[in-house]
Amino acid sequence: MNFQLSAATIILIVTIATSLLGLFASPKLIDTCLFRPYWFARRRQKEFHTLVTSGFVHGDVLHLVFNMLTFYFFAFNLERYIGMAWFIVLYTAGLLVSSLGTYIKHKREPEYATLGASGAISAVLFAAIVFFPYQSLYIIPIPVPIPAPLYGVLYLAYTYYSSKQNRGRINHDAHLGGALTGLAFVALVAPGQYSELFRNLF
Repeated sequence: MNFQLSAATIILIVTIATSLLGLFASPKLIDTCLFRPYWFARRRQKEFHTLVTSGFVHGDVLHLVFNMLTFYFFAFNLERYIGMAWFIVLYTAGLLVSSLGTYIKHKREPEYATLGASGAISAVLFAAIVFFPYQSLYIIPIPVPIPAPLYGVLYLAYTYYSSKQNRGRINHDAHLGGALTGLAFVALVAPGQYSELFRNLF
């Protein structure tokens, strides 16, 4: 029997493992992975890798759980639908575009550093909403299913609120860049999906 590990499974396992390792065993790992917009191109040892590595560590357990639950609910169906190659392109684009937005916003702040997979996961979430607008999910302790579009709105609302609190190194602003990346991805690879979406919803 052939067994093929999906990209979503690999991303989920690696992100959980590196985040927990950084949080509970090796804080230096998180510090090494942090994306620092001001410093990543200035230091002698360039930190270009942190555009990606910062997406595989998280600031606390709640941050990790929130991101991984969102990823779990939406990533696997999406990868099966669009294929592994396109899924990797989408996830990587969400990570890089959100990092670019962070760089533009904070490139003059030497003390600013950020981490988390928020941008990439937001890209996955909003692409999945367009492909599967009638998907629902259950979140304990809420006893009723939450439609995917409503979850997307709540996700961005949480992001907006959290970004105003400006606590820790969690890059809540990345959600918006990721969301736009996910919507643009669908427009580029499957533009007819939007016609299908609006026809079914309205």
